[in-house]
Parts: sequence; structure tokens; C-alpha cells
Amino acid sequence: MRIDIRDSFFNEVYKIAQKDKNVVFITADADAFALKEYKENIPNQFINVGCAEQNMIAVASGLALSGKTVFIYAIISFITLRCYEQIKVNICSMNLPVHIVGVGAGFSFENDGATHHGIVDISVMKTLPELTIFNPSDSCSSMHSARLAYNLNSPSYIRLDKGEFNELNLCEEDIKSGFSILKDGGDSTIISTGSIVHRCLSVAEKLSQKIIDIGVINFYRIKPINFNQIFKYISKYKKIYCIEENCISGSLGTSIIEILNDNNISMHVERIALPDVQTYLYGSRKWLHEFYKIDEDSIYNRILNHAK
Repeated sequence: MRIDIRDSFFNEVYKIAQKDKNVVFITADADAFALKEYKENIPNQFINVGCAEQNMIAVASGLALSGKTVFIYAIISFITLRCYEQIKVNICSMNLPVHIVGVGAGFSFENDGATHHGIVDISVMKTLPELTIFNPSDSCSSMHSARLAYNLNSPSYIRLDKGEFNELNLCEEDIKSGFSILKDGGDSTIISTGSIVHRCLSVAEKLSQKIIDIGVINFYRIKPINFNQIFKYISKYKKIYCIEENCISGSLGTSIIEILNDNNISMHVERIALPDVQTYLYGSRKWLHEFYKIDEDSIYNRILNHAK
């Protein structure tokens, strides 16, 4: 049975909090179906600060300094961009165990428009050296992200999509490495993250019908990247396609290019992402993907033409 990515994450946090009374969950008036049990059964470990995200950071920091492990929750653009300075100074500079949970990765808030799109948060949050960043693509990686964040003695940021997706599953090695090999390829592979990974698998299957054997690698932890481990898998490829529902500036693809360059490795990397422009458009997620050419057909045709 498929489970909503958010529900999977919050169900795991609830299990953790039941066993550890020092776990506190704070929301800035954001809700989720899976939080119902948490609020009803352990209300003393749940706080709703209202629509006051910056204040939530201060409250979480104080609790963390008092020995608590804190999960804070709001819409991605509000909990990251609006709170960047507070996160940098109050949480990261003191390396506190506060776990920032943002909902609405990519265009998953679709018709709510530019204020709600989660497409530049990775670029911003990557600049905080103390922060571990998780970007789950299914309920399995979402559940593990909650557990991994809890076990850190430092801050983390977890980006949550909305909805149900096919299970990709993770083995023990994947959990430790932060990525999983979903499909081996011939001379090229796709590196992706978040829900768009499922589209990449579909594209790879369609390309196989054109005798183009392309791999797919799913990054559910996008910072830190374990270069030595990932290089074992990508060193055999001549081309890498980094495909994501994020702004191309400061994206996962940018991180891959930087790592390759810093290790003096020459490898062609093609980035397929959202352009470096302000996004003021309203519309369904499907329409927005088609407009920005990260829909399945556009990705397929771009790789097909590039591979010729």
C-alpha cells in the first residue's frame, strides 16, 4: 500500500517521540493528517506557534539549548527563505539538533503561485555548512529521513513533497550513502532527486526502446554528498544528466559539477532543471512542468537528441 510522503515522515516522528520524551514538534500553523495522533496522544510534546515562522526558529533554538531534539514544520518557502537569517544564526552557528521540515517541494503547491513554490530553497540552504539536507522521493526514503535526522547531533533540513508515489525502497547501503542505484546504464546515467525521480525512471524505460541504455541514480540526501562512494558508480559513464524540479542555479546538478571539478575529473554533465528566472506563473504542476520543459516528453526528447 502506498503512503503519502508526509504521512510516512510524520508517522516515524510520532514513533520516535513516543519513546523519547525530549522530542518536541513545533508547527507554524501547518498541518498534516498524520499529525492527528501526535497532537492527541502526546500534546505536551507538540507546539503550534501560529503563523510566526521566524519566532518558531527562536523557540526551537531555546528548546534545543535546553536538551530537546526539535522538529519544526511549515511550508518550504516560509520556513527557509523567510527564516534564513534565524536558521543561520540561531540554529546552525550553534550546531543545534533542530530539524527543519518543509512541505511543498518544487511545484507541489501548484496553483498557490510564486509565494509557495519550493524551487530555490536548495540553493539557499546548501550555503549553511552545518546542515544535512534530505529530499525523499517516496514514503520509504521519507521514513528513513525522519530517523536519520533524529540520530544526527546537528541540524538538518527535510524537503517533503505531497502525495503518494511508487516505492523505490532502500537497502542498508543506500541509507548510509544517501543515494540508491535504481537502474544501471551503458555509457550514461541520470542523477535525480525528489519525486521527479519517478519520471526519470519512465524516461529511461522509453529510451531503452530506442536502444539507449541510460541509468538512474536517486539522491535522497543531497548534502553532504559522499564523493568517494558516488564516484565508484559514475566513473564508468561518459555523460551524466542531472534532472530536477529545482532552479538550475545552486541545484543538485551544480553540486555534482563542483565535486567533479574539485577532484580534477572531466565528465560531461547536462543539467535539466528550472531556469534561473523568477517564477510568477500560476497553473497545475503538470502545466508548469510542460512550460519549463521538465515534463516527461521534454526530458525524453532532450536526452534522445543529445544522445544522437
